[in-house]
Amino acid sequence: MTVTPPDDANLQSSEERVRQEAFEQELLRSLRRKEGNWVTWGQACQQLQKAGYTPQQIFEETGFEPSQQNQVIVAAQVYQSIASGGASGEVLARFERTGSDTLYEFRILAQSERMTAAAIVVEKGIDSEGAHEVAKALKEFSRLSHPPREFAEHPSDAVAYYYWKLARQQADLQSRSRLIAQGLRFTQSETARQQVESLLTDFTIARSRPAPRLPFYRLESADEQPRILAVVGKLPLTVADLQAVPLVENEGLFHMVKFSGTGAWVALPGWQIVRNAEDPVMLLAESHELPSAPDLSEEVLVTVDRAQRDWNADSYFVVDQAGQLQIDWFEESPDLPILGRVILVLRPKKVLDEDFNKELWQIEE
Repeated sequence: MTVTPPDDANLQSSEERVRQEAFEQELLRSLRRKEGNWVTWGQACQQLQKAGYTPQQIFEETGFEPSQQNQVIVAAQVYQSIASGGASGEVLARFERTGSDTLYEFRILAQSERMTAAAIVVEKGIDSEGAHEVAKALKEFSRLSHPPREFAEHPSDAVAYYYWKLARQQADLQSRSRLIAQGLRFTQSETARQQVESLLTDFTIARSRPAPRLPFYRLESADEQPRILAVVGKLPLTVADLQAVPLVENEGLFHMVKFSGTGAWVALPGWQIVRNAEDPVMLLAESHELPSAPDLSEEVLVTVDRAQRDWNADSYFVVDQAGQLQIDWFEESPDLPILGRVILVLRPKKVLDEDFNKELWQIEE
């Protein structure tokens, strides 16, 4: 009897899986016992998620809620970025103990800004709520094309500028005084201090322009939800052309379609016949190429449901005619292979003035 030696590659792969599973179990055990600090917790959660664990699975195994997992994962990444950027030992020591909620707020900042924000928070003894304001202030200041020179000398002056700007826009004296005090807390340069202190005697209100409203629109009916279909090509086409188009699957609330490769796509309104089709594709054709063609010849889109291959006398079908696609009506069940049923022939919209459609809508009251 011949004994087949074990496959070294399979044996090695099996050993790697065993080691990986043991490593994952060790991470779960460590999280259950809350060993280490929050930085190690975040790193462990991230490693488990990369290994295929969902946040819900990690929660069931360890008690770390999904929102908490997200916070410690992101905060641990911020911590690593300031550590690699050369943050002081005092700053790192402060956040090794607690502070995931604070560092989480710095996720919107660049690495250098994170280090600045962390140093300011440690120096001023700021909590996570204040850290949110610091992060917002530094981010907004970094976006200024011409930063005010009175506030450009020290990093924390940027935070003072944030409160100075808010105070100038505040008409309520109590709120204005609180914002001025916050600004003075962060001033480092003499010029910044003078600018903030000037608000104690200058009560002019600087009105800010409110941000415009986002153009939200909610789809109210199924007809307004388009369906994206693949276009096989323009007739004449082969059977292979039709079969080469993959099944299109919609995902999510907006029926998003993911596709890799080359191809053409068109969106149809969410009419009931389109929504109910199981495997629809589009064929581009000239109307005179269709059976019972109208007198006016124009380009049309033919929608074919490839899932409907049962003949009936009330429909047109796409059949395999010696390897070519043919659209026809059959009084009796044909001997040719049926490839799909024609469910819609779409004519283009007639537009007398194309430029009119590009103008803004005018709504009469």
